[in-house]
Amino acid sequence: MARTRPEPVHIVKERRDRTLAALVQGVPYISTMGISFDRRGDELTAVLNYSDMLIGNPLLPALHGGATASFLEVAAIIELGFHILWDEIENGRLSTENLTPETLPRMPKTIDFTVDYLRTGLPRDAYARARVNRFGRRYASVHVEAWQDNRQKLFAQATGHFLMPERP
Repeated sequence: MARTRPEPVHIVKERRDRTLAALVQGVPYISTMGISFDRRGDELTAVLNYSDMLIGNPLLPALHGGATASFLEVAAIIELGFHILWDEIENGRLSTENLTPETLPRMPKTIDFTVDYLRTGLPRDAYARARVNRFGRRYASVHVEAWQDNRQKLFAQATGHFLMPERP
């Protein structure tokens, strides 16, 4: 019995990039905050591009705690959304050809989100990675870590629990 040949790498990369782009465009708040995403394989890194509007205390200056919390929550939700979409696409239930912000499946809803502020967020770009700890039909748990200059020196971390959307 002959095995089917795997798809060429560039096809898979294009499909993943289209999926991520549609997902990010589906949430206008992401561009308002100046957040972008860097995808390497199936790993997403959220980037909070520095802007003066993100400063909460101009005397220090320090990133606003609400901007930090929003950044972490966006990273968690996009990680979950990408996980859901990629599963749907790989199982043939969804096609990237007609994937637009209007045709996206529903996103997870936040149940609770706890942020630990570990140090002052400096006036520069910030990065975050989310790790899905539990992913079920109705519930998901995600841990997010954020850093600026050194991946080992986190300035914030968060844990969130999310209600998963019903799947058709």
